[in-house]
Amino acid sequence: MLARERDVLLINRQRLGAELRRLREQAGWSGRQLAEQVGISQSKISRIESGATVPNTPEVNAWAAAVNAPPGAVEQLLILTDAAYTEVHPWDIALRYRPHLQDDIQEIENRTGTKLDYEPFVVPGLLQTAEYARRIFTMFKPAYADLDIPAVVAGRLDRQIALFDESQRFGFLITETALRLRVGPVPVMLGQLDRIRSLSTLENVSIGLIPQDAQVVTHVPHGFVIFESADRETVDALVLVETVHANLTVSERAHVELYRRQWSLLDEMAVYEAEASELLATIATDLRRASRDGST
Repeated sequence: MLARERDVLLINRQRLGAELRRLREQAGWSGRQLAEQVGISQSKISRIESGATVPNTPEVNAWAAAVNAPPGAVEQLLILTDAAYTEVHPWDIALRYRPHLQDDIQEIENRTGTKLDYEPFVVPGLLQTAEYARRIFTMFKPAYADLDIPAVVAGRLDRQIALFDESQRFGFLITETALRLRVGPVPVMLGQLDRIRSLSTLENVSIGLIPQDAQVVTHVPHGFVIFESADRETVDALVLVETVHANLTVSERAHVELYRRQWSLLDEMAVYEAEASELLATIATDLRRASRDGST
C-alpha cells in the first residue's frame, strides 16, 4: 500500500479505536471484561483501541452489543470500520498536483506477485496499445481537467514492461463487449486485437475472454484489479476499483475475498487459448467486413 494510503488508513483506524475505547469506558468495562464478552484476547482489545489492529465487522458488532451501544453509535462504528479498510480517492483531488497516477499504480504492481484484472467495457490498461490508451484517456479528459495525455500514455506503456518479468503473474478477464467497443477506427482496433493475441503467448500472462453468448453465472458491472502476493495467507491483498468520480482501495479480507469469488465465477464464463484466439479472429473479421462496408 502507498505511504499516503497507509497514513489515511492509520488515521481511520485510530478514530475507530478511540470510539470503541470511549464506548467501553462509558459502559464501565475493563479491557479484560470486554475481551471475555467479545471472545477475543485482552491484548487484541488494546491493539484495536490503539489503532494497531482493525477489528472485523462481527467483532465490532459484538463489542457494540457488549457495551449496549445505541443504534446511532453502532451505525457510526460500522462506517468507521468500513473506512478503516476502504479508501476513496476522488480523481480531482488525486490529480490536483500530478499529471497522472500511473507511477502510483506501478508501485503497487511492483510490490505484488499476482495481478488479476477484470474489465467489462475496455481493454485492460496493461494490454493497451499506445493509440488505444491515448484515445481512452482523451475520452475521459473532461473528468480529468489537467490530465497530461502524452505523459499518462507514456506512464501506462512503462508499466507494461512488467509483463515480461517472469517473476510476476498476470491474469486478465475481458468481455467480448470490451473487445468490440469502437474506441477508435478499424486499424486501431485491429492493432489492439493483435496486441492481445501476442501477449497471450507469454507464460506468465493468462488472458481469458468472456463471449457474449457465455452462460452467465455472475454479473459484475465494473472493472477491478486484485493485487496479491504469492503467499496470500500472510500478506494482505488489495483491490483497486475505478469509478466515475474516484478510485477505491479495498483491503478488508472479507471484501477482498468477495472479489476473489467474483473473479472465479467470471473465470468460469471465459474461454482461453485456441477458443480465445478463434474469438479474436471472429471479431477481427467482423471489423474488416465493417470497414469494407464503409463503417468506421
